[in-house]
Amino acid sequence: MDVCVLGRIGYDLYAMEHGRPLGEVEHFSRHLGGSSANIAVGLARLGHAVGIISSVGADALADYLLAFLRAEKVDARFVRLVPGYNTSLCLTEVSPPDRFPQVFYRREAADTRVEVGAAELQAVRRSRLFVTNGTSLAASPSRESTLAALRAAREAGARTVLDVDYRASSWPSPSAAGEQARRALGLVDVLLGNEDEIALLTGEADPAREVAAVLDAGVSLLVRKLGARGVEAHTAEESSSVPPLPVEVVSTIGAGDAFAAGFLDGLHRGRPLAECLRAGNAAAAIVVGRVSCSDAMPYRNEIDALLLRAGAGSA
Repeated sequence: MDVCVLGRIGYDLYAMEHGRPLGEVEHFSRHLGGSSANIAVGLARLGHAVGIISSVGADALADYLLAFLRAEKVDARFVRLVPGYNTSLCLTEVSPPDRFPQVFYRREAADTRVEVGAAELQAVRRSRLFVTNGTSLAASPSRESTLAALRAAREAGARTVLDVDYRASSWPSPSAAGEQARRALGLVDVLLGNEDEIALLTGEADPAREVAAVLDAGVSLLVRKLGARGVEAHTAEESSSVPPLPVEVVSTIGAGDAFAAGFLDGLHRGRPLAECLRAGNAAAAIVVGRVSCSDAMPYRNEIDALLLRAGAGSA
């Protein structure tokens, strides 16, 4: 595998009755979810050889989730079944343009049991891009496994990526999430986060200080997602920003994961920073026009077509 992803696989239920409060919804569609799984599918659809390291419950959901990953050409041999623990479950209301509340069920979540042995570490070392997220740092043993995999990837010369991916349901407090993410920064080349996540991580309120704090911690590239204002990226040598692409919103859930896949695809292929940001924006714009995360991840021809219509060239 060229790209190795470590982190959460979940089972998502999306309301089929749009505009109805979540407690009143009677029908749902089911999908593979979880930030790491979504990014893995997104990168696989963009032509990369992707594998995922994770854990799911030894339950009736596992067959569907593993079959979906394999159908998307994601190598799932390092996804372990964990008896006695639960596959993460998420229910989502779909009330566009701006109401998408979610309910997470993460009691004794199986993805907190991720462990990396010799085989997993060998796969990490052979990859050229290693991607993980902050949720994987929320509990043991996944916390220690994530740090070990980051260290192995760094020592092998792979580019390491951390998506802050703050989910309140996984943490006792925001400060605990920030503290654990800071522990990982010395092993991270690329950090992805929205404004709130970067503030949580650094403890700073001023954007310039946030950027400085992250880069001073050893991160080579910081990407700050600004929502309706677009996205910006910073290195020690340059900064770049691009505006969002206008789109009719159906559901914003999964947009951040799509951005990560589109952005990292460009970065992994050596594209200029601004071009990577535009590709990430295009991927996110496509997903917000759809319902679900993994199923909604775009293919390269879709990203290229949107960028062409927007006058930004192809990805």
